[in-house]
Amino acid sequence: MKKKILFICGSINQTSQMHSISMHLPEYDHYFSPYYADGLIERMRRLGLVDFTVLGRKLTRRCMAYLQTHDLKMDYRGELHDYDLVVTCSDLIAPKNIRGKKVILVQEGMTDPEDFAYHLVRALKLPRYLASTSTTGLSNAYDYFCVASDGYADLFARKGIDPAKIRVTGIPNFDNCAEFLNNGFPHHGYVLAATSDSRETFRWENRRRFIRECLDIARGRQLVFKLHPNEDVKRATREIRTWAPGALVYPGGNTDHMIANCNVLVTRYSSVVYVGLALGKEVHSYFDINELRRLTPMQNGGTSARAIASACRLHLADLPIPGSYDELMAASDLFASPYTHGAVTAGRR
Repeated sequence: MKKKILFICGSINQTSQMHSISMHLPEYDHYFSPYYADGLIERMRRLGLVDFTVLGRKLTRRCMAYLQTHDLKMDYRGELHDYDLVVTCSDLIAPKNIRGKKVILVQEGMTDPEDFAYHLVRALKLPRYLASTSTTGLSNAYDYFCVASDGYADLFARKGIDPAKIRVTGIPNFDNCAEFLNNGFPHHGYVLAATSDSRETFRWENRRRFIRECLDIARGRQLVFKLHPNEDVKRATREIRTWAPGALVYPGGNTDHMIANCNVLVTRYSSVVYVGLALGKEVHSYFDINELRRLTPMQNGGTSARAIASACRLHLADLPIPGSYDELMAASDLFASPYTHGAVTAGRR
């Protein structure tokens, strides 16, 4: 019988990353689940109290729609089978039924800043999810952690994650930004502002101030706003129409293509900043730009999913996972596994 792998998904970015990895593991039986939890958090989910998170009903529906569209086998909550390996997009919650199994964690994108909530959670040993993605990797409930870059490997090690568990593989969706330059987005040479969902996740944001900053940076150039998919579209659009009436507003669309065609990218705290940096754009962020350059995901021509799949294959075989990307790619060459580069094109936002 084929060994079985459960891929725990989440946002469209996380889900398409899991899909990409699975495509390089054709000899195994794959199942996919939206993100899930146990106990009190699960009860809160059923009551709609966590709809602002990746556990919420809206993002769960989006994930399931993606899985159905791509004809992927679903096992919501991983209850149908006893899995040989679990590949998960986040460890902020470690469901009971994956504990004790072989688990590989894959970094999704940018992690949140180490703010007051981060230090409070660590000092008082509170649930990690209270500090959002700033506590990524701190569960220790996995065997290996595949990360985006050497810079992130250093960052996670500084937070106390065991360096022996970290593997720098790059991450799907961020590892071949040059391919976004070939697109059909109709505008060019503008200033692009990628908004956040801070208010939807109960964090403070002065949106009026952000819009004014974008106007100052644009200095009369065309300003385009790409709204976060988790954002209140009506409210955000109304605010932009009020404070930046000449700006274009896109609630949807391919953010990567919009970044590829812009001259300047403005964000607060968003992983899309890495696309701008990888493409050499002028970037404005609330993070330190030099630190972001150090953290920018490795550009390896879109082969991160293959490297992560190689790590999965070795772990399933109880073999040590090599410490370098080149060694992982060499190991993957030992296995004949056909795949189609670029088959996953859903994007992140």
